[in-house]
Amino acid sequence: MERLYRRKVPPAQVVTPELARQLAEISSEVHRQIGVLLDRQGAVAYVIVGDAKGLMIPALPRERGAKGRLKGLRLIHTHLDATPLNHDDFMDLALLRLDAVAALSVVDGGQPGALEIAHLLPQPVDGQSWTSLKARQVGALELDFEALVASLEAEFSRQAPAGAGESRERAILIGVTGANRLAAEDSMAELTELARSAGLSVAETLIQRRPRFDPRFLMGKGKLSELVIQALQLGADMLVFDAELSPSQVRSITDFTELKVIDRTQLILDLFAQRARSREGKLQVEMAQVKYLLPRLLGKGDTLSRLMGGIGGRGPGESKLEMDRRRLRERLHRLQQDLARVRVERRERRQPRRKLGLPILSIIGYTNAGKSTLFNSLTHAAVLAEDRLFATLDPTSRRLRFPREREVIITDTVGFIKNLPKNLLEAFKATLEELEEADLLIHVVDLSNPRFIEQMAAVDKILESLSLQDKPVLLVFNKQDLVDPNLAALQCRIHHGVAISAVDEATLPPLIARLETKVEEVLSRRQGGPAIAEATLQDAAGE
Repeated sequence: MERLYRRKVPPAQVVTPELARQLAEISSEVHRQIGVLLDRQGAVAYVIVGDAKGLMIPALPRERGAKGRLKGLRLIHTHLDATPLNHDDFMDLALLRLDAVAALSVVDGGQPGALEIAHLLPQPVDGQSWTSLKARQVGALELDFEALVASLEAEFSRQAPAGAGESRERAILIGVTGANRLAAEDSMAELTELARSAGLSVAETLIQRRPRFDPRFLMGKGKLSELVIQALQLGADMLVFDAELSPSQVRSITDFTELKVIDRTQLILDLFAQRARSREGKLQVEMAQVKYLLPRLLGKGDTLSRLMGGIGGRGPGESKLEMDRRRLRERLHRLQQDLARVRVERRERRQPRRKLGLPILSIIGYTNAGKSTLFNSLTHAAVLAEDRLFATLDPTSRRLRFPREREVIITDTVGFIKNLPKNLLEAFKATLEELEEADLLIHVVDLSNPRFIEQMAAVDKILESLSLQDKPVLLVFNKQDLVDPNLAALQCRIHHGVAISAVDEATLPPLIARLETKVEEVLSRRQGGPAIAEATLQDAAGE
């Protein structure tokens, strides 16, 4: 078997008769499958010994990427019972993106028999992503293998959609759901917007329905195998799951597919990291990232494990994995100290505001509902307002004078989203403290979004988690110009809200009038609220 490494196959041939005869002889003698992995030059890169029914391919280096490129290796292995290529062979072909997989039959006396070779297809044919060729003998196979592989890779690159070769990463978005497919589709639509806002190019979206989630892969292994081929055909190099994956799931899926794997939480964290501009925002995002990363730091086997103390168990000291964890914990502690100082600075900056006694209005709402656009229209500020998720991370405050000569302070805040990562919510406490100081919350709703009811419920849920559910709230239904006027009127009646178009200042007077009324109510509660309440109680007692 060691001598197999000396063999060389011409690049244009799949396998030579001499190598086939040697593989068949060894396989017959040891009663095991024997395989070799050949590189593009025809040199033997690996010799693999299996059992009578199959063999296990070792971990291969992640070379050449997934964008229209195959692995650069082909597998030639023996089948003792003269069976054709089986399901495991096709899975190896797909998952490892091998140039080809060939099964060599071993006949009586250890002689090589028929040869079957399979390779991937740039486009599925009759639902099949590979095809196979058969020859009764190795010498009868008429095939220019070098030209075949070159044409396959050229076709894979050609079939990849426009943009597959650009610098932006291309991703396949995956949702795994139980029974409620409609909710899964809504969540996937939101994940698509998150991915595009983060700068990803979405190659494909996929929803798999399963009665039970796989604890290791979340979805089925068969579907994951199809995804690998689909990623090759679409020029995608990343899988984004619409769920929070455990560290072991990320590792298992990455090892299985050899593609980059992230979950919804990691995507949101990356998006926040891109948007953070102020020192405070960057600190908050980094703290959330460190908390997310800490439990996901993994070593590789025993090489990074620390030996336990005691007789016979004294090790060399701290491992690299432990040092990385310790450094992360130290960094987390420093970030917590820095954010504590930021909170103190914020409280000090709010002191003059409290002395003035000006009412504080905070604009809240689902991400991309039009909060910053409304803020700019009301205050004539120049806060960044884009049609992207989480365009605003850092709160901005301005004075606003109403027509009745009443002044207030109005604040633009970070948007909310369904299933907001807990670490992110905790990290942004310094920012969300602005909401605690608010006398009135202006909840902006994107009326043109078909999921606006679910978005309103998600905002209410987050407010409840922040213990802000008792704050006075005025619902503002934005983008009325994009929907049926009857819908806007109906929602305003149901929720006692106001309908506007934040880009059209002509629609704002009714909102300003409602805000003035709300502010007067706030001031009356401040000044005479307790006395009025006491008088009301006395009247009730007299009655």
